Amino acid sequence: MNIYEALEQLIQYGLEKKLIETWDVDYVRNDLLATLDLDEWQQTDSTNFGACLSLPDILGTILDWAAENGRLEHDSVTYRDLLDTEIMGAFVARPSTVIHHFYSIYKSEGPEAATNYFYKLSKDSHYIRTDRVAKNEHWYSSTPYGDLEITINLSKPEKDPVAIAAEKNNVTISYPDCLLCKENVGYAGRVDHPARQNHRIIPVDLNGNQWFLQFSPYVYYNEHAIVFSGEHEPMKISKAGFERLLAFVEQFPHYFVGSNADLPIVGGSILSHDHFQGGNHVFPMAKAEIEESFVFEGYEEVEAGIVNWPMSVIRLRGKDRGQVADLAALVTNSWKYYSDPEVGIHASSAAVPHNTVTPIVRRSGENFEFDLVLRNNRTNEEHPLGIFHPHDEVHHIKKENIGLIEVMGLAVLPGRLKEELQLVADYLLQPDYQERLIADDRTSKHAAWATGIIDSYPQLNEENIHGILRDEVGRIFSIVLEHAGVFKRTEEGQMAFRRFIKSAILPITKI
Repeated sequence: MNIYEALEQLIQYGLEKKLIETWDVDYVRNDLLATLDLDEWQQTDSTNFGACLSLPDILGTILDWAAENGRLEHDSVTYRDLLDTEIMGAFVARPSTVIHHFYSIYKSEGPEAATNYFYKLSKDSHYIRTDRVAKNEHWYSSTPYGDLEITINLSKPEKDPVAIAAEKNNVTISYPDCLLCKENVGYAGRVDHPARQNHRIIPVDLNGNQWFLQFSPYVYYNEHAIVFSGEHEPMKISKAGFERLLAFVEQFPHYFVGSNADLPIVGGSILSHDHFQGGNHVFPMAKAEIEESFVFEGYEEVEAGIVNWPMSVIRLRGKDRGQVADLAALVTNSWKYYSDPEVGIHASSAAVPHNTVTPIVRRSGENFEFDLVLRNNRTNEEHPLGIFHPHDEVHHIKKENIGLIEVMGLAVLPGRLKEELQLVADYLLQPDYQERLIADDRTSKHAAWATGIIDSYPQLNEENIHGILRDEVGRIFSIVLEHAGVFKRTEEGQMAFRRFIKSAILPITKI
């Protein structure tokens, strides 16, 4: 296929997906010619194409041609991504057109139809790279807390050496301020910042504040949305934030929405820009039941209770949005200043705060359901990465921070595990498995865990070993979440949890 055939197939793809209309073809074709520094168009017969190739295949052909003909500064993932995003930018309507269409659908067909349109646009325009997302491995593991979700993240490419070297010679640029700023829309990108010509955002009014809705380019679950402030302001857990979460699910009742905590270790990866994450997905934590209920004085119409979950979760459920927000703020404010040295909880150290929450909101019928996950980011010599953080014995599976997504029961595990788990499986089926596990740098960290699997499953074979390893990874993830829980799932820990509820918030009447 020559370059003109590939470009014609791309145009036919745009027409098929309704990204463009017939009247746009000449305009888009000329845009593509300019992008690829071509002076003229050579006519091709689109009737001979047969079955339309997938978008990644078409773009791959164009990028190969660009590399061979000097249109790429370097033939690497980073530079190919910069170019294919610029190419796809020609197929996406201006932001105002997308926004008007979104809200036209919202008014005529409802919020779910509107987000369906926007999600399809984000995938069809290659903003969400579905071909890479499809590489992720995903499964469910049965645990005492229900079926936890496990993913091995293989979709987001690591920076290539060429891009890393180029960054060293670049003048530091601070525009946009971060990856979440609204100024990313249409940005051409550079080696240290992704291109965003095919990126669109939807304005959302949250209690009189201008916020925006977009999707994550590397979705971890269905309609993985990001809701971010129009201002580049740091993350802050507050009553105003709680009210915005509730306002969002009132406008989009088919979505959950939550915020990462606002402190290091227990917070998200971008603390410099206030934002939420949401989407059309039911997480394991949402399925967990309240195991002990309470009624707080003055809030008798709001059901409250401890959730059967490895982390420490208080769930509030009520029809009155204002009452739910008020009670969530009271619980949070009490937690921020609460200490219980008997179970290692200290609210602060030398005026440095340690306590915060991870809030998650969803609709449950007519009710607003508000989960407050209690967090603490204190460290000590034994646990320098965090006392309520995955401990050393589980770092071979999960060492990274436990953010909003993991809190809700979806493990996002590093890509290295795909190869490592395959090697563990291969070695465990050999008589000298211990020597092999220890000798290989890729599996030595798993040796103690893997040896324990042999003891627990003496009938390991080629047919069952991969399923057993996946179950064991799920078991480890449940332990990871237990480590992150401030009140442990022990008798002592649960008594301490009740102490906090009874003494630190409001008078209660136990149901």
